[in-house]
Amino acid sequence: MRLSPALLLPWMLTAALACRSAPRVPDLPLPTEQEARASASTSNTLGAGDVVEVRVFQEPDHSGIWLVSPEGTIDYPLCGKVELAGRTSSTAADALRGCLARYLRNPQVAVLIREYNSKKIFVFGEVQKPGTFPYDGEMNIIQAITLAGGFTKLAAKNSTNVTRLVDGQERKIRVPVEDIGVGREKNFLLQPGDIIFIPESFF
Repeated sequence: MRLSPALLLPWMLTAALACRSAPRVPDLPLPTEQEARASASTSNTLGAGDVVEVRVFQEPDHSGIWLVSPEGTIDYPLCGKVELAGRTSSTAADALRGCLARYLRNPQVAVLIREYNSKKIFVFGEVQKPGTFPYDGEMNIIQAITLAGGFTKLAAKNSTNVTRLVDGQERKIRVPVEDIGVGREKNFLLQPGDIIFIPESFF
């Protein structure tokens, strides 16, 4: 059925107003590898719900697995509540080592992050299993799409967008995932909170 101009005009005006009223998310260029790795390193911090393994050399009573509490702490032998939220695995080990040094001679401490439950990434659009997934340190976009079951047949792979919070504002980065997959582009490192959207291809 063909619409007459009189019927079509109100619809076009409504669509135009909707487009004008919708805030546009500014685009960002792809970050350089150095910028991406610097951002990823600052993202590898602990938070509530994360699971850590503490290893103290030749001290089995002080080694084990702990869950970071909603307050961002673990209840650690001899030390009581130790604040881990906001720390990396390295600085968490430093904090525990400083405490244990009051009781043990030259303790050798390592902290391994077993689960990142405090940080998430989101994958939507033309993937097999869209949803929310735990962020893992230095996680890249290929890993995220694999977690989401891979692309559907309709995916516009090179039009993949990553929406990211930068300085308190949402920014959009176009990521050519198909080119990454065949080695024409370097992989793209994610940050906690990134929203990945794969649009439908119309060709």
